[in-house]
Amino acid sequence: MATAEVEEGKMKHFNGGMEKLDVERSRFPYCIVWTPIPVLTWLFPIIGHMGICTSSGVIRDFAGPYFVSEDDMAFGKPVKYWKLDPGKVYSNVPNAWDAAVHDASEEYRHRMHNLCCDNCHSHVAMALNLMRYDNSTSWNMVKLCFLLLIYGKFISSIE
Repeated sequence: MATAEVEEGKMKHFNGGMEKLDVERSRFPYCIVWTPIPVLTWLFPIIGHMGICTSSGVIRDFAGPYFVSEDDMAFGKPVKYWKLDPGKVYSNVPNAWDAAVHDASEEYRHRMHNLCCDNCHSHVAMALNLMRYDNSTSWNMVKLCFLLLIYGKFISSIE
């Protein structure tokens, strides 16, 4: 896992500090974000595209084979978010949240995208597992799908 030596230039606004949601700039610090996938979400409303945000709110999402998008979600701006508690990160690594998001993104830059098995939800799950969010390493795409359905809020509710 990368530690403090992660270069600031690797991710936009890598250092935290801003914890306020900024819908206009699409900044969702410490959040998991979700957006619909045209046609697929229309047929199966529970299915959509997911990303995880850095401590400063920059969205990272596994957007396709060997590509992790930064600050430009694959299917448009998020419509739902789930604000997580950075105090639930169980790691002694400095900047553990951002380091885990960075490491998961670096890993997924070397992976083929698979709609059913290794996708954007898996990328988010890896980041949560690396940071041991909520003292757990059992995050997976199914768990995230249902928890976002339960705890996710529509962005229109904060505008």
